[in-house]
Amino acid sequence: MTDTIKLLARRRSAPPVLMQGPGPDAAQVQELLALASRVPDHGKLAPWRFIVFEGAGRDRAGSILAEIVARREPQAEAKRLETERSRFSRAPLVIGVVSRAAPHVKIPLWEQEMSAGAACMALTVAATAMGFRTAWLTEWCAYDREALTALGLAEHEKIAGFIHIGRVEAEIEDRARPDLAALVTRF
Repeated sequence: MTDTIKLLARRRSAPPVLMQGPGPDAAQVQELLALASRVPDHGKLAPWRFIVFEGAGRDRAGSILAEIVARREPQAEAKRLETERSRFSRAPLVIGVVSRAAPHVKIPLWEQEMSAGAACMALTVAATAMGFRTAWLTEWCAYDREALTALGLAEHEKIAGFIHIGRVEAEIEDRARPDLAALVTRF
């Protein structure tokens, strides 16, 4: 079994609330982004981009979300607002993968969107290979246009995933995996 196969077999998502620092350093972040950029990309469009939430930027992003919730839900409890304020600060690093898919004469939108998803997966695998744990999340803010605009996304852009990256001391139990016999057909 190759190291790559072993890595893929042991990859597990970890809850961001369990993540601790230190997170990736500047050189590691740069390497993660470079590796995530090496995904299949029909037409060389780079139909994705990255938003790096680190340091105080994580708290600023959380404050933006808490303000949106407080305005929309005046009766929101303090715990709910704190959940939003801490949304991006649970892990030492969060990388937002933004799908920039746009109509193209030759490259279908779907292929561009899948490329953004591949960038998310490449980030999770690369971070795991570096010894970190990850969680690929979206949550409400990934589908809320006001939140997306406040986080810097253009009108046509979408979040493919927020990749939370950190260290976890606890062993993460594997979840039940799909029954391949129910999912695989042969032609």
